[in-house]
Amino acid sequence: MQSWYPERFEREMGCTEDELLRWLPGALECAPLALEPGRACARLGGGELRLSWHALPPRRIALLAMPRLAIVFAFEGVSETERQRVMRRFDLYTQRGGG
Repeated sequence: MQSWYPERFEREMGCTEDELLRWLPGALECAPLALEPGRACARLGGGELRLSWHALPPRRIALLAMPRLAIVFAFEGVSETERQRVMRRFDLYTQRGGG
């Protein structure tokens, strides 16, 4: 989790597209979502969050292969305070535990 999130940024996530699509409604607090192949748009009050992604080659560590997505987050018309709140929830919701 970061302490600050700019209006537009990119990140790599260790998940498949199917996993991301399952997580989005909960991670974005059931904001209205429009989905298309490789992209999504969530209405956040008077603004929106546009996501686009594409698969990267799996990360390999010995025999382990972890799927990866490159994801672009682009906020438009969303206050800095709301952007931080949305992303903190997104990060906590999509965080994987270990142990």
